[in-house]
Amino acid sequence: MKISKVETFVLSNKLEQSFFFSQWAYNERRICVVKITTDQGVYGWGEGYGPADVIQKGIALLEPLLMGKNPLENESLWFEMYRKTLDFARRSVLFAAISAIDIALWDIKGKALNLPVSTLLGGQHRNKVVPYATGLYFSDSKTLVQDLVAEAKGYVNQGFKAIKMKVGLSIKEDVRNVKSVRAAIGPDIQLMVDSNHAYSLREAVELARKIEPYDIGWFEEPVSPEFYDQYAQLRNKTSIPIAGGECEYLRYGFLQLLQNKSVDIAQVEICASGGLTEVKRIASLASSFGVEVIPHVWGTGIGFHAALHFIANIEPLPGRLFPPDIFIEYDRTENAIRDRLTFPTVKMDKGYIEVPQSPGLGIDIDPIALKEFSTTSKPY
Repeated sequence: MKISKVETFVLSNKLEQSFFFSQWAYNERRICVVKITTDQGVYGWGEGYGPADVIQKGIALLEPLLMGKNPLENESLWFEMYRKTLDFARRSVLFAAISAIDIALWDIKGKALNLPVSTLLGGQHRNKVVPYATGLYFSDSKTLVQDLVAEAKGYVNQGFKAIKMKVGLSIKEDVRNVKSVRAAIGPDIQLMVDSNHAYSLREAVELARKIEPYDIGWFEEPVSPEFYDQYAQLRNKTSIPIAGGECEYLRYGFLQLLQNKSVDIAQVEICASGGLTEVKRIASLASSFGVEVIPHVWGTGIGFHAALHFIANIEPLPGRLFPPDIFIEYDRTENAIRDRLTFPTVKMDKGYIEVPQSPGLGIDIDPIALKEFSTTSKPY
């Protein structure tokens, strides 16, 4: 079997209502996906996380390394892409391109061998995972608090056991919003917060201490990802677990995060930090430091299903007869591409999502949606 074609698609969809977080606003979803096809007609889909047009050009740069190669030798192909880009692309967005390719190769491998990706990764430690609803972003609404409360209650009514909300407006506003949401959802729903590195260490410490009474599951990206020591200092100043890592690339970036004792929870982004091949290594590295791994997930059903298979394979830490569930991030903000591109659709039942047992990632692409959302393919 040989790789015979690499196709990229930049998908775009204007939002009906823009929203924002601590850094910038969203008024459009723009995502790069890749389809890799073999000379035997087997194909796989992958997705990159980051600026879609840059990722598309990165895949074009890497394509000559793939043509005519055996897709089942995905680890050697990964290393070849890594080696050829090391001198000019260490820990950069180009690894989102490598990640997209890598995910597509795992999809091909599973289909060719008639096995789900989780089995190829080494087996399933669990066949279902707990999704947490990512939402509660900011808007220009004059009734933001009431809007956040209504949205949070909606997630509870849908059966979610956990919710993540944005902070980063200001300490005063964040405390008000967290207090209101916690009161609305009650004590039994887990609540996490994410500031997208909006705060200085002093501010993050102040906010953490003020929201501790509201039983916060974790404080995500409290300070800039550049400041490993500040993460570690914050961990020593609050009882709230500290999470981060979506801005890290490769095991080498996560080694810094772990050696500095920066996080309680390492949030790998499979579609950016090296694909399934590399995040499996990162998970092993994290386990040697006793750090939990919960991936960051954002984009289409391709990346979501890659995360499902990855989480299924994560070893319980620590092992015990009845290990705890592991969360998967389930973005609930407006995203027609996510909702329509892949099938079968994701279904939550009694607060769980089952890991697909079909070959590969267990999904395919709706050609009508692909055509509708595609801006162009291969602009090079």
